[in-house]
Amino acid sequence: MPTQDVKIVSYKPEYQPAFESLNRAWIEKYFWIEPIDVEVLQNPEQKILEAGGEIFLAVLESQAVGVVALKRVDEAIFEFTKMAVDETRQGKGIGEKLAIAAIAKAREKNATKIILYSNTKLVAAINLYRKLGFVEVALDGPYKRSDIKMELTPS
Repeated sequence: MPTQDVKIVSYKPEYQPAFESLNRAWIEKYFWIEPIDVEVLQNPEQKILEAGGEIFLAVLESQAVGVVALKRVDEAIFEFTKMAVDETRQGKGIGEKLAIAAIAKAREKNATKIILYSNTKLVAAINLYRKLGFVEVALDGPYKRSDIKMELTPS
């Protein structure tokens, strides 16, 4: 599967089951579902889009194989969240394509900062974030599973 065959598309309501299942798969593999996860995964229109955020999907042959959300924190700050790639499709550049699309959208929306919360056991994800220019900052945030916070100043 060449990466160029993967299309990055904006969220539509019919993608909600894929958004939820792709995220549940990795969260349940490595951690546990928290109440905030349930709210966002079951209600992405309300929790992400209505607040001025964006959701992108990586689609291959009409199947969603990856997702990422850009949640508006305030007028100039966005949270990079709910990024997941189907386990059988990992390591093929899909996550990077999704991340680049989300960062570009944040720039379009005049973001001064993009933050994310993760866990250092997700080595490939942390390496990707660093490659994209995210740097580690003091940890705060809503997730018990997070042990790292990173931020990017999109320019």
